[in-house]
Amino acid sequence: MPEQDILAIKREKLKTLQDEGRDPFKITKYDVTHHTQEIKDRFEELEGQNVRLAGRMMFKRKMGKASFCNILDREGKIQIYVARDSVGEEAYEDFKKYYDVGDIYGAEGKVFKTQTGEISIHAEKLTLLSKSLQPLPEKFHGLTDTDLRYRQRYVDLIMNDEVKETFIKRSRVIQEIRTFLGGRGFMEVETPILVSNAGGAAARPFETHFNALDEDLKLRISLELYLKRLIVGGLERVYEIGRVFRNEGVDTRHNPEFTLMELYQAYTDYHGMMELTESMYRYVAEKVCGSSKVTYNGIEIDFGKPFERITMTECVKKYAGIDFDQVADDEAAKKLADEHHIEYESHHKKGNILNLFFEEYCEKELVQPTFVMDHPIEISPLTKKKPDDPSKVERFELFVNGWEMCNAYSELNDPIDQRERFAAQDANAAAGDEEAEHTDEDFLNALSIVMPPTGGIGYGIDRLVMILTDCAAIRDVLLFPTLKSVN
Repeated sequence: MPEQDILAIKREKLKTLQDEGRDPFKITKYDVTHHTQEIKDRFEELEGQNVRLAGRMMFKRKMGKASFCNILDREGKIQIYVARDSVGEEAYEDFKKYYDVGDIYGAEGKVFKTQTGEISIHAEKLTLLSKSLQPLPEKFHGLTDTDLRYRQRYVDLIMNDEVKETFIKRSRVIQEIRTFLGGRGFMEVETPILVSNAGGAAARPFETHFNALDEDLKLRISLELYLKRLIVGGLERVYEIGRVFRNEGVDTRHNPEFTLMELYQAYTDYHGMMELTESMYRYVAEKVCGSSKVTYNGIEIDFGKPFERITMTECVKKYAGIDFDQVADDEAAKKLADEHHIEYESHHKKGNILNLFFEEYCEKELVQPTFVMDHPIEISPLTKKKPDDPSKVERFELFVNGWEMCNAYSELNDPIDQRERFAAQDANAAAGDEEAEHTDEDFLNALSIVMPPTGGIGYGIDRLVMILTDCAAIRDVLLFPTLKSVN
């Protein structure tokens, strides 16, 4: 049947019900006593008992004196047996005439098991709660258009059970992170999204204008600088899970708005952050997936083993065959980059070139959980220097499946050193680096009040969910990913 005819029939059914004073949209509530999976799990206890459940009709087979349909609620599906002798002749005719796949309805009846062994509900009363005016995708092919799935996630969740399971797992991941951190004495906080200085990361911000104050503002690219102010204020262990916004490209691992978690702990360093991270990843994997071993894209990733630890210099030496400790200066580093066809910018120094070699040769090799440590100071403006090598800092990134999963520091708490690093970032910005940070005077004032020795870390929550749910693209773990508008 042509779609326009289907739409017309659905609207005509609704109009008839409304003309008869039976408008389903005027029903304001329905008392639900049970959900589908609960009934299946507790069948022996509930067999023969009366239950009330509500949800969406996904299947309907009309027969003579008895028909079958099902109901989809938050936990799954269950079969509904609708017999004329049980619901009454008038109600049975209404069911056959007015109830369609896609409608929301309530079913009241007794729990039983069919001759084929399927747990079902023998309906005694049906209530149409909302009338669907659009058809669902055809049941055998489902909703397969990827772009349409992202744009109409509400339909995607209805039609694809595995999609719903992904987002249930996502919620559990965040819940278990909160449980883990709460057990370690961390306090969850909230900090501003609209800021005058978007610092804490190397990224280009989105810009907006606040009319009431006639002031330009930015959407935050990081959570760092406000959380550190709270460490200065004496809260000692804080974390925030929130959206951040970066005006950059879109690919399988990047979306311009994404979920970041940052935490800061006073009186520890980046080694303490490694222990916390390794313990938390193992805990969350076991709680959400039932094992410290998970499979991603056919490869087993083991969070149960001690994570490998390697410096960035060692990693580049291992995979690119170049020892940057033996590279004399910036010009020698640029010459190596030219020889290896690695693009760089004129203001880049030796440390920047080291990082470019790491990105080109090393990242893809780091499949099992690996801490890459001791980054060059040029790419780490908020990090403490290593006491035995001031060209490097006490920083690590965790890599899994070739992806950066988190970024951690022994936080810089020297306000004089921090001002000098901000000045270097200002110079980079003046030279055209749109991702450079800018001097934040209030943050420098906070550091002057004094921040204790502190370990800090930022986690990409979306990438962790991708690993734990075996999803290929970040859009698959964002309920509403950023898409180009359709006119």
